[in-house]
Amino acid sequence: MAIAELQVYSVEEADVTGGVCVVRCLGGVARAGQVYAAGELRLGLRRIERYGRSVAFFDAGHTAKVHLTGALVALLTRGQVLTAVPPGGHALEDIEAWLATDPPLQDEPHPLTLRTLAVGRMQGDWLPEETRLRWGRVALAATRRKAEWAGSHELDRAVEVAAVRGYLLRQFGPGRGGDPAALCRDALAVIDLTPAEAAAEARTWRDLPRPRIRHLRRIKLLLPWLELARPHLPAGDPLAEAVDAWSEVRPLLP
Repeated sequence: MAIAELQVYSVEEADVTGGVCVVRCLGGVARAGQVYAAGELRLGLRRIERYGRSVAFFDAGHTAKVHLTGALVALLTRGQVLTAVPPGGHALEDIEAWLATDPPLQDEPHPLTLRTLAVGRMQGDWLPEETRLRWGRVALAATRRKAEWAGSHELDRAVEVAAVRGYLLRQFGPGRGGDPAALCRDALAVIDLTPAEAAAEARTWRDLPRPRIRHLRRIKLLLPWLELARPHLPAGDPLAEAVDAWSEVRPLLP
């Protein structure tokens, strides 16, 4: 897929927060939410207008009025070309700073794209451990953004978050890799059944309605991450006892 490029026709208005420009798309597809580079600096494409109405995108050969973020807008000149930054082209520190602003879900990197990128680099054994840990924190944020964007079921979201936290815990240990007790508490908080209730339903799960079977399966997918954290919990801890109770139920679940 071609990388989008925009050529500036004119700067209509600008201030320290951004501005409005008329641009022509030279190639690719320009979409609201993309990030564009002008040299080493970055501009966010917040909104696109064509013929007096907002649109989600426009492609090569067409012009549009675009609303950009960033003080650099005031310095743009006629004929200057802005190039879309692909997901892998963002520096880690730029992504961390961007996430700290709680950007809109439609902004790029897209939640799903960012999650894939961050998980891959979190798992990248060619990177220094501290860098992998930072990517792990990005992966957690991206996973939560992806769940919000997709409107995921609470248990599905919990499974995906626990998978990232569990990986960090397994690779880097408690402390640097996270808090095993917090992982267990957060996961157990979204399970709406007791182990005894789940076991009772599991005994006749083939007779249950499909939505109920899916619910039990979601719980089952969450439990391995609790079991991974279990060795790091103190003996006699009520949290450890709760995890043990669910471990006994897990083989019964569909």
